[in-house]
Amino acid sequence: MTRIVLLGLAALSLTVPAAAQRQATPEQRIDRLERQTRQLQRQVFPKGQPVDTAGFDDAPAASQTVVVALSNRIDALERQLAEMTRLSEENGNRVATLEAELARSKADFETRLRKLETSAPPEPAAASGETTSSITTTEAAEEPKTVEAAPKPVKTGDFTADGEAAYDTGYQLWVQKKYPQAIAALRAMASSFPGHRRVSWANNLAGRALLDSGQPRAAAEALLANYRGNPKGERAADSLYYLGQSLMALKQPSQACKAYAELQDVFGSTMRPDLKALLPAAKAKAGC
Repeated sequence: MTRIVLLGLAALSLTVPAAAQRQATPEQRIDRLERQTRQLQRQVFPKGQPVDTAGFDDAPAASQTVVVALSNRIDALERQLAEMTRLSEENGNRVATLEAELARSKADFETRLRKLETSAPPEPAAASGETTSSITTTEAAEEPKTVEAAPKPVKTGDFTADGEAAYDTGYQLWVQKKYPQAIAALRAMASSFPGHRRVSWANNLAGRALLDSGQPRAAAEALLANYRGNPKGERAADSLYYLGQSLMALKQPSQACKAYAELQDVFGSTMRPDLKALLPAAKAKAGC
């Protein structure tokens, strides 16, 4: 019996060390658990750990720097769009204002022309002998002068030089007080050289020659036609002044004042000094 117990104890003594040898240390057990956990995670979460991938797609997340840069670019684009909208509205307002001013200027100019048309001398009396009440004794005494045949301007092929020469011919005749010849030469120049800068001069001087030769009615018609036909011509202002002079010769001072007012309104700042110097005395004489 004792032998059996001893053998049992011996077997037990031999078994305990072997079991102790098979038992792992805590560090080994933890390391083994970590390896198993990582292996399990790779199988269940092939794209990474849940803490890194939950709630996101496969695209890389934008960093804070990129988000700020994009926000700044959007803000800049919005500011540029707002500025372009503002400039567009301002330009539209400017165009509308310019169009309105142009329309007013056109209306004012047409009104002045209509006033000048009404200030033109009345038509000659009818052949039946009836007279117009507004015609004064000066008008009635006016007799049409015989206009000589217009000399044909010499043309060499130089439009500018030939036009200058044709105008000078009429001017020299006017200086010599050969008014019928001057009128014919000046009218020939105007018809032969359309578009020449001296056309405004020729028509104006022809009107003055008519006035100088005692034909204020014809002079007024010629001068008004020159102003109306070429209001930007170099002698358009002169034609308005001498239109007033012609109307004064026709004893129509109120109409002359209208011509002088038109002259001052349209050409006040651009009027030649010599013409501007004549205007105050002319207005005073007409009682303007």
